[in-house]
Amino acid sequence: MKKFSLQDKHVILSGGGSGIGKAIAITFAEQGANIHILDRDEIATQSTLDEIHANKGNATSYRCDISNQKTVQQIIESIASHHPIDILINNAGIAHVGSIEKVEEEDLDRLFQVNVKGVYNGMKACIPFMKKQGHGCILNMASVAASMGITDRFAYSMTKGAVLTMTLSVAKDFIKDNIRCNCISPARIHTPFVDGFISKNYPGKEAEMFEKLSKTQPIGRMGTPQEIADLALFLCSDEAAFITGADYTIDGGYTKLNAH
Repeated sequence: MKKFSLQDKHVILSGGGSGIGKAIAITFAEQGANIHILDRDEIATQSTLDEIHANKGNATSYRCDISNQKTVQQIIESIASHHPIDILINNAGIAHVGSIEKVEEEDLDRLFQVNVKGVYNGMKACIPFMKKQGHGCILNMASVAASMGITDRFAYSMTKGAVLTMTLSVAKDFIKDNIRCNCISPARIHTPFVDGFISKNYPGKEAEMFEKLSKTQPIGRMGTPQEIADLALFLCSDEAAFITGADYTIDGGYTKLNAH
């Protein structure tokens, strides 16, 4: 038996169409997991499925707005009627740039609906099935913004702080049910979102800004989606059975070594 095997385990993953979510889906499928992707972008998700299937992996997608509790509940109930829910990964999320002066009420509501309520909806639907089967692993995607001040990230930081504290609460409440719950807090990761953000806000200065943003991490570069996926694999594997209620920073030294 190879280490970090997820052979025949069933994984529910939100936001698997690109970036970190896509890397997690592909990595977990390579380790033998059956992947169930919840994502509203069917075209992007199909790309992930195609890559998994090309490597003889197992994956299915479900068109889903994770902020809609009824939809999330129906999909997860459907999956649970045929398979155990071994692992839930709440990865889907959206970003926002701006201090409180730049955050309008509709911005705050939109961030809350996806980044907070979306995580709540996933856990709310899955935990009863995990309790019934006597085991489960939940991994939430937080951020370094949950535990330190970052310029112009008011709404985003609010939501990721909520993800962190929801993680601790669920870990505490369901430890006796053999359900583990942890979160990952990345710093800046090189995803399509970052490229889009730079091109939108700094036209003509893309290379310069990419270099500047990369160097905000003391290690001198952004992280990769694969590096996040590999940490997620460890935390969701049986090798991490002693870990619950933990927040893992993966940040190139940003939170502890950054002089700024």
